[in-house]
Amino acid sequence: MKHSTISAVATITLLGALAAGCAGPAATSGLYRAGQTGTEQVVRLAVVESVREVLINRGETGVGTAAGVVVGGVAGSTVGGGRGSAVGTVLGAVAGGLVGQAVERQNNQVRGLEITVRLENRQLRAITQEADETFQPGDRVRLVSGRGGTRVTH
Repeated sequence: MKHSTISAVATITLLGALAAGCAGPAATSGLYRAGQTGTEQVVRLAVVESVREVLINRGETGVGTAAGVVVGGVAGSTVGGGRGSAVGTVLGAVAGGLVGQAVERQNNQVRGLEITVRLENRQLRAITQEADETFQPGDRVRLVSGRGGTRVTH
């Protein structure tokens, strides 16, 4: 491998590592993580007061950014020769990282619901979760609370 190719690969790897973030899984009423099973959860009864559609951003893992950095860096390295190739690699990696991040952000948005409920003690609570169940004002529901947060379910 030529020195410029090794430098390009090192630059791409470093930019990908710097640009990548970490995110946890989204809360949803029908999905349990392994650590949530076999644990006791508190159940409260309530009535749905209102339902509002929202978008939930599941967070970015950095995979889109890292993939964009690699693809952009490789594409940029084909521009020019010598120093032009190194500059093309860096610019391509940065542009690719930005495009990859935007694509991941768009793909990580899911439809959700903000559900406002009235508990039996008359207190109001609002819970936001993925729209994997349908709720209408007046529905009798259960609020299931535990280590993983609170979910609304029928």
